[in-house]
Amino acid sequence: MATLTEKLDILKVDLGRGKDVSIINLVDSLIEKAHVSRVSDIHIDPSIQNVKVRFRIDGVLQEAFLFPKTIHGEIISRIKVLAKLRTDEHQATQDGRFRHSFTETGEFVDLRVSIVPTYHGENVVMRLLSDKAESFSLEALGFSLGDQKKILEAMRKPSGMILATGPTGSGKTTTLYTLIKMLNSPEVSIVTIEDPIEYAVTEVEQIQVNSKTGLTFANGLRSILRQDPNIIMVGEIRDAETANIAVNTALTGHLLLSTLHTNDAATTLPRLLDMGIEEYLVASTVSIAIGQRLVRKICDTCKKEIKISQAVKESLAGTAFGKLIKKDSKFYKGEGCENCGGSGFKGRICINEVLVADEVIREAIMRKASASEIKNIAVSKGMTTMLEDGFQKVIDGHTTIEEVLRVVRE
Repeated sequence: MATLTEKLDILKVDLGRGKDVSIINLVDSLIEKAHVSRVSDIHIDPSIQNVKVRFRIDGVLQEAFLFPKTIHGEIISRIKVLAKLRTDEHQATQDGRFRHSFTETGEFVDLRVSIVPTYHGENVVMRLLSDKAESFSLEALGFSLGDQKKILEAMRKPSGMILATGPTGSGKTTTLYTLIKMLNSPEVSIVTIEDPIEYAVTEVEQIQVNSKTGLTFANGLRSILRQDPNIIMVGEIRDAETANIAVNTALTGHLLLSTLHTNDAATTLPRLLDMGIEEYLVASTVSIAIGQRLVRKICDTCKKEIKISQAVKESLAGTAFGKLIKKDSKFYKGEGCENCGGSGFKGRICINEVLVADEVIREAIMRKASASEIKNIAVSKGMTTMLEDGFQKVIDGHTTIEEVLRVVRE
C-alpha cells in the first residue's frame, strides 16, 4: 500500500502530465500527511506559477510540496466547503474550522482555517488542533521542581492573577490549559473566554469571542462575572479595557488566568501599568508571571554525545551557561533519522521563568520600577531566568545551545 507521501507524489506527477486528479483526495491526503508528521500548521502559499505547501513542525516551517497554479482555486474552494465559508468571496478574509476524520483509524483532528487575499491569490493557513493539553502536566511542559512549586502555591490562592507571557507560538495557551485541567473539579466553576477556543476541556464552560455580535473579551468578561464562577481564564489581555476588568475581577475574589505579549516575566508588570492600571491594583492582584519560550527537543532515536571545543567553552565562560558547565558535563545533538524526519529534533519543551510577586516586588511596582530593576530583584530572590533554564536543559541533554539562543535571542 502506498504511503501518504507516495500518494501525494503520484497526484503531483499526474497533475504534471495534465491528468485530472481528485482535489478531495489531494486535500485529505495533505491533512493526513500533516497529522502523522506532527505538523501544527499547514501553509498553502500561491505564487505566479506554483502553489507551495509548507508544514510547520516543532515551530519551524519546512517546504513539503509544490503544486501547479492551475489547481489553486480548486484547493481553496475545497477547504472553504469543509470550513463552511463563502466560496464566492475572494477579496475578504475568512475564518472557519472543521473536523477531519481518518477512516482507517477512526481518529479525528480539528482544523482552524484562516484565508486571506494576496497579490497572487488567496493564501490559506490551517492549524491542526488536538486534545494534547489534556495529557500535559507542568513537569511534561518543562517546568523545574522549584517553578512548579511557585505555580502550585499561586493556584491554591482563591483569588489573584496568574499570567503567562511570551510572543506568539511560545506555548502560553497550552500552559494555561494545563493549569485549568489541574484546577478542574466538581467543587469549582470554571469559565473561559477565548479567541479562538484551541482545545475543548470537559466540564469547563468555554466561550468563543465573536466581534460580529459584539462579544469581545471585555464584554464577555463582564457577562462571565454574572455566571458565578470561581476561576476565569481570559485568552489574552489585549487592551486597557480588558486589563482593567481582569484586574478588578481578581480583586473581587476570583482566580484569573490570562496571557500577555511581553518579552519576559518582569516586563509584564510595567506593561499593565502602561495599560492604565493603577499601581496598587497591579501590586495587589498579580500572583505570578510566567515567561516562556518553546525549544525543540533532541530526538531520542538519533541522539548522540558531542564535544564542545575549548574555544566555545571560553566564549561562554562569562555567561549564565558558563556557570553551569562542569568538567563532567555532557552535550548532545540529534544526527537526523527517519523518526525525526532528518531534523535531529522531535517534539518541543518549554524554557521558562516564574516571577513571584512578593512583598519586595510589590514595593517596586508601587514606585513604578523599570522591568530591568524588577528582574534584578526577582533574580536576587531566587528566580531562574529563561536563559538559565534553557542552558540547564542543555546540560540535562534535552536540547542544544544553538536552539536556546535561537528562541531567547539575548
